[in-house]
Amino acid sequence: MTKHHTPFFENKIIGHIIAVLIFVILGTALYYATTVKINYIWQWNSIPHYFAYNEKEEIKAPYGGNIIIKDGVLTIAPDDELQNEKPFSFSIKGFESVSEDGEYIFEDETVASKTVLKKGPIVNGLIVTVKVSLLALLIAFVIGSVTALIRLSRYQFLKDIAIVYVTVIRGTPLLVQMSLFYFIIASILKIDGFYAGALSLGIFYGAYIAEVLRGAIQSIDKGQHEAAKSLGMNAFQTIASIIVPQALRRALPTLINEVISLVKDSSLVSVIAITDLTRVGREIASQTFNAFEAWITIAGIYLIITFTLSVIGSRIEAKMKERGGF
Repeated sequence: MTKHHTPFFENKIIGHIIAVLIFVILGTALYYATTVKINYIWQWNSIPHYFAYNEKEEIKAPYGGNIIIKDGVLTIAPDDELQNEKPFSFSIKGFESVSEDGEYIFEDETVASKTVLKKGPIVNGLIVTVKVSLLALLIAFVIGSVTALIRLSRYQFLKDIAIVYVTVIRGTPLLVQMSLFYFIIASILKIDGFYAGALSLGIFYGAYIAEVLRGAIQSIDKGQHEAAKSLGMNAFQTIASIIVPQALRRALPTLINEVISLVKDSSLVSVIAITDLTRVGREIASQTFNAFEAWITIAGIYLIITFTLSVIGSRIEAKMKERGGF
């Protein structure tokens, strides 16, 4: 029996090795180009500080008096002329430095101190990005679902409104829409910048989701409608119970791609004074002049988010295929 030999470049293991070598060569070339050609000095040690940092937290005496420590609670007994002052006390658990029992302390003098780990600007920016993306995603799905159903309605004026909305939104850049929404509509209605960014992002992706859902709904065989009608179901019951569940399964891969795109495009909210992940990266680059480190870090965080969403989406698709969903 003749053995089948896999061609050299079609071997998976060899292919992985070659791919890794190519990436190593590209990374080395980038490092060489930046350090030798433009004399850039890489300083990765400055980046961790922007994720989290230690800050000394101090508690100062609101007035002068004697220190009393009892059962883990520090109390300042005010001077005689301050007897009407409300007693000041707190638990000393977790504090690294504490004044001694019986010691006299003056006003605004440090009574106790401890080192606290605090979130850095990158973590805070990431939280804002996630919040904006989630709110925008909710808005987009609501608008997209309603618009998709309106596009399929029998009322022509509603269909015309939906068509104009989808055409205008899909035909103009998101950055332009976001700027117009923030500087005009949000200013008139006194909408906060955070909500203005989420709304403009949601309105933009609502148009794309509307078209995805409309196409998925129209792809369902008409026999499904006739079968539902023969069972005595009205139009609403047919759409809600029969058509939409099937349409969502078919639209899922495209919807996941739209979610990933929405997360990436959320970086544009940085132009309307929202301190998201991208704006934090710009601030770090301008403050430290470590532009490459800052932007590579920000890009890496976005990549982790989108890759995670892709993996989750792939697993959902796989489970649906096992159940015969598609």
